[in-house]
Amino acid sequence: MPGLRRLTFFFLVLAVCAAFADDAASYQYFRFGNQSDSTARPSAGIAMMGGGSDLDEAFRWLCTRAGGGDFLVLRARGDDDYNSYVNGLCKVNSVATLMIPSREAALDPVVAETIRHAEAIFIAGGDQARYINFWMGTPVQEAINTEIARGVPIGGTSAGLAVLGEFTYGALGDAPNDDNLSSAEVLRDPYFRRVTLVRGFLKNPQLRATLTDSHFAKRDRMGRSLVFLARIMQDGWSDSPREIAVDEGSAVLLEPDGEAVIVGPGKGAFFIQPSAKPTVCREKTPLTLAKVSVYHAPRGSRFDVATWQGSRGVSYSLSVEEGVIHSTQPGGGVY
Repeated sequence: MPGLRRLTFFFLVLAVCAAFADDAASYQYFRFGNQSDSTARPSAGIAMMGGGSDLDEAFRWLCTRAGGGDFLVLRARGDDDYNSYVNGLCKVNSVATLMIPSREAALDPVVAETIRHAEAIFIAGGDQARYINFWMGTPVQEAINTEIARGVPIGGTSAGLAVLGEFTYGALGDAPNDDNLSSAEVLRDPYFRRVTLVRGFLKNPQLRATLTDSHFAKRDRMGRSLVFLARIMQDGWSDSPREIAVDEGSAVLLEPDGEAVIVGPGKGAFFIQPSAKPTVCREKTPLTLAKVSVYHAPRGSRFDVATWQGSRGVSYSLSVEEGVIHSTQPGGGVY
């Protein structure tokens, strides 16, 4: 019964707050708006945001798909600043931030139950290593995937985008974040110790066999993306992986039927797919990889991930010979 469901969730909210008061190292829950659970019906979709300044258009798109229900922000670190931001943009029942800063917190059943009451989920930026280390293999992972399966829209920015695909760069090396993993060093050695790839964290049907990445052109990530795709093939994870890479200030808004529109003032999105397995992909040896198709989709363009074709964008090819990228674009540009 809807009334019973709302009452049950209200007591869950109280339980979360009480638990945090008892153990500040576990989890935090900050809710803005109606304290009763919404009965709104969400509609599926994926908002892939490339990082940098938040895009109002992308958040409004997520809110619309939430059907006026409860909007939940997931984080491992940070604060609840998204609550006031989203509330100012959207008409929703509530906006809440759930901080899950440890594996212990992710094992608490109240945390997973809170996720299962959301009508939209947004994974904030930060460090995707925390999401993988803290949440993978826990009820949090199961709860997010349950929500995706029932048609709840999901989005992410920066590290939150990086974990949306079937394949993820886990950033599990010894550095505090992935900023120092440059394209140059991994092109020289595809099995460099910090090339840590993970699969199967989230199960978005439109993103099967897909790697997702953010801050793409801004941080010159094409080279490392080519290495990641080569490793996925070389290690037997997929014969035909692909990537959706989004630049800062841009977002890809993906419908359930596979149609996507690119929004935001950044350099847009790059849809990347190798044509064959790498010729050379081994430890301490520069990568050699044959023709890779790239579709650059700027603001206002569209792309269909089902057919892997776009409109109003630019197609070109890349290849890698002994660690050096070659492009068919005029001037040899890779972006």
